[in-house]
Amino acid sequence: MPWFKRTKKGIQTPTEDKKDVPKGLWYKSPTGKIIDSEELEKNFYVSPEDGYHVRIGSKEYFEILFDDNKFKELDKNLTSQDTLKFEDKKKYTDRLKEAQDKTGLKDAIRCAVGKSMGEDLVIACMDFSFIGGSMGSVVGEKIARAADYSLKKKIPLLIISKSGGARMMEAALSLMQLAKTSVKLAQLSDAGIPYVSLCTDPTTGGTTASFAMLGDINISEPGALIGFAGPRVVRDTTGKELPEGFQTAEFVMEHGFLDFITHRRDLKRRINLYLDLVLNRPLREKAEKSA
Repeated sequence: MPWFKRTKKGIQTPTEDKKDVPKGLWYKSPTGKIIDSEELEKNFYVSPEDGYHVRIGSKEYFEILFDDNKFKELDKNLTSQDTLKFEDKKKYTDRLKEAQDKTGLKDAIRCAVGKSMGEDLVIACMDFSFIGGSMGSVVGEKIARAADYSLKKKIPLLIISKSGGARMMEAALSLMQLAKTSVKLAQLSDAGIPYVSLCTDPTTGGTTASFAMLGDINISEPGALIGFAGPRVVRDTTGKELPEGFQTAEFVMEHGFLDFITHRRDLKRRINLYLDLVLNRPLREKAEKSA
């Protein structure tokens, strides 16, 4: 017989009266570091203790890179069509609608033009939250149109890649975007208009096989996964153990596929520094005017 006796069993608080901690107040990084969400935002969505760069989308990158978050979005109403009438566990049209309702995006990329440190810049930024940032016809078309805009206005282009690869629901149509985007970037190169490729976590598949590795300068954020097939697929295919850090940005740069890696807080300054160098623009004067 226990020395105590419960008078009431279990928690007696009615379900409707229970108080839940609001979601999103804290963020826990993969290394276990916990940070207040507001503090995380102020730190460019980077965990200050371990430097982990949290995945962010076009909304956040536009806030970081465009002066005062002012920009004009290009071709914002383009949406994918189900030309192949694709269906697996669900219809492709249903997947598109679900992704659009969940994210508020039309597709996996947004393109915009605005000022960055006082100079015009076109940015095409992918969103992983939309069907894994997969590259379909709309992604390829919007990149092509962004390149056309840059070509017409003679404005540098920045593409921010964050993708799991080509969109299987569009089959060969998605693979055609590799050639389509590559041709447009070649036209920019011929015209002497700078193209900067920023690889973020993850940059894989057809994205890596096309525009993500075709920049006049290829850069990345720390720790980003960059490769064609994923590490598990490579290991299973080759039958060999992979070296430590395989396909991280640091590993890729060590093997010559990246020009530099930059912390997100320095992203705007370093991109503009490169553009100033190749376009012979004075960075210091611009910085003072935009401050």
